[in-house]
Amino acid sequence: MAVQWIAPKFGGPEALTLVEADVPPPAAGEVTIDVRAAGVNPADYKHLAAERGPDRPLPLLIGYEVAGVLSAVGPGTEIASGGGTVGDPVVAFRISGGYASQVTVPAKDVFAKPEALDYPAAANLLLAGSTAAEALHVTRVAEGETILVHGASGAVGVSVLQQARLIGARVVGTASERNFDLVRGFGAEPIAYGPGLVDRARAAAPEGIAAVIDTVGTDEAIDSVGELLADAGRAVTIVVSDRSRAAGVTAIGGAQPASAAFRDAVRARLLDLAADGRLVVPVARSLPLDEALAALDLVRGTHPGGKVALIP
Repeated sequence: MAVQWIAPKFGGPEALTLVEADVPPPAAGEVTIDVRAAGVNPADYKHLAAERGPDRPLPLLIGYEVAGVLSAVGPGTEIASGGGTVGDPVVAFRISGGYASQVTVPAKDVFAKPEALDYPAAANLLLAGSTAAEALHVTRVAEGETILVHGASGAVGVSVLQQARLIGARVVGTASERNFDLVRGFGAEPIAYGPGLVDRARAAAPEGIAAVIDTVGTDEAIDSVGELLADAGRAVTIVVSDRSRAAGVTAIGGAQPASAAFRDAVRARLLDLAADGRLVVPVARSLPLDEALAALDLVRGTHPGGKVALIP
């Protein structure tokens, strides 16, 4: 018998309850994964809110990405990266119900796990990584350009720093001073939040800022777009708001069809980058699966210093 976190009602993390669950055997086109680690993301608790669509059937399942071992494979089925036999280490993303000890999911969302990543890191690669890749794609970042990343020390920000460096772009990143060394460690120049941010960005990039990527959704981040860019079309946010709409800043999110299609398409490339050691995932904490509420508190609260994983 597997265990799984579900939400019988809409709300915040307090709506979640841990239950025993029968996991169905995989049909054709499906596989079953014994979960070794589940990634924890802000999108997880946001998924529980009624504002995301109160017509969704209850109970809600939570968790978009896991890493684990194949325990069953449906008839005539291969995983997305090819092959797939019982015992193979794998990564799965964009799935539903990853906060569990075992899941049956579509094989098209399952890939071989890179040996370079342990299970907690692998379970946290693809949501942040695909979001970062889409942000760079939407803002058309090119080699030789300098970009400003708001929230550079967060999970999406750190992935943006790495992927921008692979493109050949220079990054100036906002962060709290306690995270400056983390930002520098990924090749970016940190600047502090707060009054004077735009002046600090201009001083750090006298050549000019070509694009702005916002991962925090603050008024300060959105307001910087109008001051630093002549074309708001080269700015993107992952936190849509009335302010971002008024500023003409494009918002991206996994629930949008275009975002979903891009993120699905980029998964294999991100896994290849991780396999080669060109994309890493800092993990701050690993907690037991039954401490999911504490894990969500970590990602909702002060910066945990890296990703958080749940271990069944």
